[in-house]
Amino acid sequence: MSHIRSRDIETMSPDQREEMLDELREELLQLRAQQALGGSASNSGAYKQTRRSIARMLTRIKQEKE
Repeated sequence: MSHIRSRDIETMSPDQREEMLDELREELLQLRAQQALGGSASNSGAYKQTRRSIARMLTRIKQEKE
């Protein structure tokens, strides 16, 4: 679930965005733990995708507040 497109974010309600943001942050935490323990090669791009998805989500949330 680490990659979320901007179109998907736009169709979500504000509550759904907040919930998804929490899930993405939890996933990032797990990926960091895997990396610290010598993570698997299959998840090499998941960390970057998750970070970018969080950034997209935060950008959209902040745009709506303005």
